[in-house]
Amino acid sequence: MSTLGLERDVVDAGVYDRTVKRFREARIVLPTFGQLADPTKIPESVMDGLRNVGPDEPHPLNLFRVHWYNGSDRRTQVAVPEHIVLPPELTGVEAKIVVALGDRFPMINAHKVMAAYGCLTPRIVTGQFDPSRQRAIWPSTGNYCRGGVAISRIMGCHGVAVLPEGMSRERFAWLEGWVADPSDIIKTPGTESNVKEIYDECARLSKDADNVIFNQFSEFGNHLVHYLCTGRAMERVFESMRAREPGLRLRAFVSASGSAGTLGAGDYLKEQHGSMVVAVEALECPTMLYNGFGEHNIQGIGDKHIPFIHNVTNTDAVTAVSDVSTDHLGVLFGSEAGREYLRKRRGVSNELLGQLPSLGLSSICNVVASIKIAKHFGMGPDDVIVTVATDGAGMYGSERDKVVARDFGGRFDAVAAGEAFGRHVLGATSDHLLELTRVDRDRIFNLGYFTWVEQQGVPLEQFEARRPQSFWRSMRELIPAWDQMIEEFNARTGALEAI
Repeated sequence: MSTLGLERDVVDAGVYDRTVKRFREARIVLPTFGQLADPTKIPESVMDGLRNVGPDEPHPLNLFRVHWYNGSDRRTQVAVPEHIVLPPELTGVEAKIVVALGDRFPMINAHKVMAAYGCLTPRIVTGQFDPSRQRAIWPSTGNYCRGGVAISRIMGCHGVAVLPEGMSRERFAWLEGWVADPSDIIKTPGTESNVKEIYDECARLSKDADNVIFNQFSEFGNHLVHYLCTGRAMERVFESMRAREPGLRLRAFVSASGSAGTLGAGDYLKEQHGSMVVAVEALECPTMLYNGFGEHNIQGIGDKHIPFIHNVTNTDAVTAVSDVSTDHLGVLFGSEAGREYLRKRRGVSNELLGQLPSLGLSSICNVVASIKIAKHFGMGPDDVIVTVATDGAGMYGSERDKVVARDFGGRFDAVAAGEAFGRHVLGATSDHLLELTRVDRDRIFNLGYFTWVEQQGVPLEQFEARRPQSFWRSMRELIPAWDQMIEEFNARTGALEAI
């Protein structure tokens, strides 16, 4: 069970004691999951210290910014997570599509830094990871490896990124500035859909006992941190809207699958508000919809498998979005010609246009999927769909250049902007969308067998244990247990008192 991050007791007292000493000397304080879900609970001494720490500094106090409540400057704290409510002028639907902005997170400008914290911290406070000798291996197709490297560095751990060689140039440039050594960036063959190649490399690395694999696709800390922290953050956004418009209904949480961690927020919202959980994948690799395979460029949602931490039997619908849509809309939102078209022809406000840089490729994917869901279910102005912008456009400048050269003859003008909007926004339909029956859920769940049991060696009984919802409900008991262990760990280090 240690390979899944499910321990709730100290596993190795020697490792634990060495880590306490190391964190005491480095004055590293760990926030609880509860504090990241509600940053008003963060101690005042920490908040005072943060005023002198930049959001991109490798400083331990930035652990207390790993939440959804950072302002646009990523320094100040806001009462309601920053978000965009997309109007019909931009979406073509009456339903309110709400996008929480992940580029407010520290260090990496993406919410995956929270997933990395949720995976590493339980290993630290249970004595399962020894930062004095072990390396933290972060396999990813998107931002998770960047989050892992950042969290590792500010916790005084040795982090290693494993990602496909075909990912955006900006990702590698960021990693080069944060790793301890260039060899800590390991490039695997392929691009977004080549997850198995990442697993193969991790299998090779795991033969060395000093390498600990933090596999986001199977680490339940990833699911739980999003269940609690992202779930409550999205709830706070919705409640702030409903306070102004009491008749609003939360109808759906939509998120590209990726590692399926973010989908944990959908479980929380479904329990609290009865909303649907909608999983999204690339049309070029429709694994959940059609047992399909392929390649695509929606960076951050690696696929061709079903993540171990995806609560499939609680998922209500699956839909697919083409990477042609995300590529073209990325250019539309990110170019002057595109924004000018949206301003003059669609009546999109300057304020909203100024927020579009907060939408990266997988974020645009979530928006298009939300439009499809709104159309399929006939949602109106009182219906709210919540989704996330996992990162901003800053990671994809080189990708936009490629798309303009490849698809628009090197020039993106007003005509191209109109065609892109008409085809990918107004033309988004409910095709490639499936409302899941029990048979559908079981089919998708069963697909995971081939990755996790046959390839990764997970015992069949552990694989099957995740099918009933009782498993996922019992899993949530880990959150208060881990928070208590974090508090005990901080008390032993005495680092909080030293701030």
